[in-house]
Amino acid sequence: MASSTVNVARYTALLSGVFYGISHRRSLQKAHDQDKEHHAIHQREQLISQAKAAWRQKKESGKGDGVITDPEDPRFDLEKVIAKWEKEYQ
Repeated sequence: MASSTVNVARYTALLSGVFYGISHRRSLQKAHDQDKEHHAIHQREQLISQAKAAWRQKKESGKGDGVITDPEDPRFDLEKVIAKWEKEYQ
């Protein structure tokens, strides 16, 4: 049988290891969550910049044909818009 001093030392080491593991796990999880959030923010910013570039390119390409695509405009012509879309996608 082990003496009571050895048992106290064993359980103290066991409990300190458990608490160290819990605190270490929390610090690792916190760092991972921050990295994940940073990546998500960066990804959203990148998608927004790509969308802005695509919108700018679409607006630049659509200026020269004279077709009005706003249905609220009184000069809007649906047939011209459909013909333009058919020409673009062929």
